Amino acid sequence: MTTTTAPRLGTAVARLLILAAALLGTLLAGAAPASAHAALTGSDPRDGAVVATAPKEVNLTFSEQVAMSADSIRVLDPAGRRADTGEIRDLCSGSIVRYGVGLRAGLPDGTYTVAWQTVSADSHPIAGAFTFSIGAPSATSVALPEQNAGGGLVGALYGIARYLSYAAFAVLVGGGAFVLACWPRGAGVRPIQRTVVRGWLTLTVATLAMLLLRNPYTGSGELSDAFDLAGLKSVLETKTGAALTSRLLLLGAAALFVAVLFGSYARRTDPKERKDLAFGLGLGGTVVAAGIAGTWALAEHASTGIQPGIAMPVDILHLLAVAAWLGGLTVLLVALYRAPSVERSAVARFSKVAFGSVVVLAATGLYQSWRQVGSWSALTDTRYGQLLLVKLGLMAVLLGIGWVSRRWTQRLADSTPTEHPAEAKEAEAAGEAEADEEVGALVGADSDSGPEPDAEAGPEPDAERAAQLARQRAAVATARRKRERDADPERAGLRRSVLTEAAVAVVLLAVTTVLTSTEPGRTEEEAGRTGSTAGSAAVPDRPVDIRLPFDTGGVDGKGVVRLSLDPGRTGANALHVFVERPNGKPLDVPEIKVALTLEAKDVGPLPVAPDRIQTGHWSASGVQIPMPGEWKIQVTVRTSDIDQTTIDKNVKIG
Repeated sequence: MTTTTAPRLGTAVARLLILAAALLGTLLAGAAPASAHAALTGSDPRDGAVVATAPKEVNLTFSEQVAMSADSIRVLDPAGRRADTGEIRDLCSGSIVRYGVGLRAGLPDGTYTVAWQTVSADSHPIAGAFTFSIGAPSATSVALPEQNAGGGLVGALYGIARYLSYAAFAVLVGGGAFVLACWPRGAGVRPIQRTVVRGWLTLTVATLAMLLLRNPYTGSGELSDAFDLAGLKSVLETKTGAALTSRLLLLGAAALFVAVLFGSYARRTDPKERKDLAFGLGLGGTVVAAGIAGTWALAEHASTGIQPGIAMPVDILHLLAVAAWLGGLTVLLVALYRAPSVERSAVARFSKVAFGSVVVLAATGLYQSWRQVGSWSALTDTRYGQLLLVKLGLMAVLLGIGWVSRRWTQRLADSTPTEHPAEAKEAEAAGEAEADEEVGALVGADSDSGPEPDAEAGPEPDAERAAQLARQRAAVATARRKRERDADPERAGLRRSVLTEAAVAVVLLAVTTVLTSTEPGRTEEEAGRTGSTAGSAAVPDRPVDIRLPFDTGGVDGKGVVRLSLDPGRTGANALHVFVERPNGKPLDVPEIKVALTLEAKDVGPLPVAPDRIQTGHWSASGVQIPMPGEWKIQVTVRTSDIDQTTIDKNVKIG
């Protein structure tokens, strides 16, 4: 007879953790920490704009609602001093999300820096900076922090806590569901109890860590601010703080569920009482699990964007299905490696639960994909869409491995031994004896070779020897059962396939964690379109300012074109074109040509030949815009006799 042996648990888990750490590190390293649901779609003045007189305020427009604080928008003069009044103004109207800050009177000419940092409605921090000039550009001493919002050590720790919270939620909920629905006898198995309790502990600790790290994660980025009581108080007043606090309260109820499941329920022997208690645990556990899942739905992507009223319950169902599948898979893996026996009926029942979970995941995932991606181009051209494709690929791999596990389940012997009460006690004693078996042997050796112990100094030698022999018999019995268990080829094959499923599930959770902190593809595409059109919309008495990087490929072929069209309305306009090197210094080029086209009306291209005023500056007056609409402005830059390129951007002219 040929026997199949399963891999050693220690080696397998070590490899699993190394694989998970490597892939999670790769994913987190490639993720932009500042990516989130909201995006800056426009500003007034625009980035790089040169205005003749100082504006009264600076306005920022976002794609989604954001949470503003007193220092969310800062305007710094060339010397690095605050040039704003510090009063944030809510300029939102309808679907337009816009905030502004007033500027001090009498600002001198020069280049001003606008630094902003806020929190998206789906709980992720976003930040950025840009410059504009009054009169003419100048040197500036402003040094902005290189670290992105939500990055650095605090961002890494917060990301790890988020990952652990997802994984622990799956183990806690999926483990409890596995015991109640698939393997009631598992409520009395110590390894299963430890696994579920550790899931509860990990989720509690991770939630507390996120609550403490929330203030520096969305603010300074300094780890020491995690213990700032004033910052913690402000966090508790936010939507995310309320969600984390609610999760901690629900975890208190979950602790009661775990205590009853592994206490009263495990000890009940009367079938009717056990059934009634199982019904109560199932109903109460489902409510608590849905409540904990709701703390994610209420604070992250599902709560913003389109159809939040549908998206939030769908997100809760999605999380519960993930937990039932992956958490149950984890507990099954522990049972296959550590429990004396697992009935085929329990594995078969879990196979049905896993299939139902996959059906729910497919339905809810399809809706979430449509809601967050929105188009085929966003699926392939945005980071969110690419990560979603990776997640779908991992899901397909999991389904394939699950099919293999199902085949092993069908082949699992019907005669899998059921542990008798006496054997259960013996196995428990064996587990306790394993740690001190060597000490007992040493004690026995000493009692054989040493002098007779005094009756008052300790127990009788015969009683001590009997206890030692009992521990040895229990250890031998445990070793025998383990050899018999590992010699079963069907069980060994099922263990290998379930272990592989768990390894893929670890990576899948890592991808899911990164997805929840990545700007959805639909929002990214909309922000891109808005940023190139409505973001440059004409403002009365303000010029249209655009910034166009170029690269002709030759010597001194890289730079930036800044174009200003004043007043940016139909009729006559003054055109100014500035050509700069990457370091901001003027670049003299042989030729600059401009053309304007209104493609919707088949007007143009209307050529404009600006005159050279000085190094890096070209100008033309009386540029006629015959009608309003979305105009394409094309700029041709020639840096040598043979090197030239044409760049363009759409602007909306009223």
